[in-house]
Amino acid sequence: MIRRRVVLAGAAAAALSGCSPDVLGLSRSVRVAVSWSGPELRAFHRVLDGLGELDYPVEVIPLGDDISTAFGARSARRPDLVMLPQPGLVPPHRGDLEAMPSDLAERGRARLWDELLTHDGTTYGLPFKTAHKSAVWYRPSVFRKANVRPPTQWDEWLELNKALSLGGIRPLALGAGDGWVLTDFLENVLLGTAPNAYRALAVSDDPRPSRVPEFAAALQRLATMWAAPGALAGGVERSLTQQFPDAVVEVFGHRRAAMVAASDFAEPVIRSFAADPGDVGLFTFPAFGAGAAAPVVVGGDVMVLPRPATDDAWDLLRRLAAPAAPAPWISSGGFLVDGRTTGYSPELTLLANQLVAPGTSLQFDLSDRLGELGGIDGLWRVLTDLLVRVGNRGPDVVPEAVRLALEELEKVEG
Repeated sequence: MIRRRVVLAGAAAAALSGCSPDVLGLSRSVRVAVSWSGPELRAFHRVLDGLGELDYPVEVIPLGDDISTAFGARSARRPDLVMLPQPGLVPPHRGDLEAMPSDLAERGRARLWDELLTHDGTTYGLPFKTAHKSAVWYRPSVFRKANVRPPTQWDEWLELNKALSLGGIRPLALGAGDGWVLTDFLENVLLGTAPNAYRALAVSDDPRPSRVPEFAAALQRLATMWAAPGALAGGVERSLTQQFPDAVVEVFGHRRAAMVAASDFAEPVIRSFAADPGDVGLFTFPAFGAGAAAPVVVGGDVMVLPRPATDDAWDLLRRLAAPAAPAPWISSGGFLVDGRTTGYSPELTLLANQLVAPGTSLQFDLSDRLGELGGIDGLWRVLTDLLVRVGNRGPDVVPEAVRLALEELEKVEG
């Protein structure tokens, strides 16, 4: 047996010489498609390194936001295993995926996952990584300086932003260059204000959010936050060019903003770039009224096998499904396992406990469940345009901007 890295080098040399690994007597690579980049991609490589000795090479293919292309026509270049960040793609592709064996299938039937990963008693994917999409990271020193505390109600958050702005501190860094950052924000507002409407859209066969009054009201609330003068660090211009890691660095590295709404997987970026490692705090999206449940939006990455899967692909999936497999990633931060509440940093422990707390208002990522409507040419673009129209421009522009956003969304819905 040879270690994975040595085999990868051999496979690369074969490719450069124009010969396939099979011609040289090497095993065919197990091609793994991922959406990760930067620290997350490096962490996944550490997970693979920790699997021990393998009888086959592993080739990692970073596809980014083009991960859906992993379900293309069968070819020599098609991935053998997909680490899918959009579990909502599983139902429309069930016919292209292998069914999970009975000894693993139960993991895909846990709450939230079962509606996406199972059908007629058959499981088509396994959760690998859970994402808590209702987290907000902040610098406690800034809050102390402004004599404010993390909000427990939405209106308190608006007042907090106002107090920071009046003190010359930009409240929010927004990574609008990644459209999912904007949809995550909206989903939290909708789930916190109208959980029944959120749920109805999530399970609808023909979702039309532009016709849902509660959806329009959520847009209004969100636009009001973004429109507050001085709310966005760097204004709309910087927000639009920032991707998710840039916004995190804006808060903890450059220290030009007080907080950033960012999932648990922001943790490694924070730890790498924080000018003061001790000045890191976290709260979650607050409730939207007395007695109301705070929203908790959940996402994650699931493992699926395009059909027909090779024996080596099955072996790799089983190894990655082992409870100890993600240990290297957990130790580097920014990784939650469904149902597990121990072994994390204090911040991620808080998030993990919230994911299993009874009575918590949990729902899966809505934009994922909306399919193309929730994607880059749908809700992403609508919210980007909304941000452009309202960002830092005050409340008077909000009603017209929301009206235009609903009109754009209606066109996308068809």
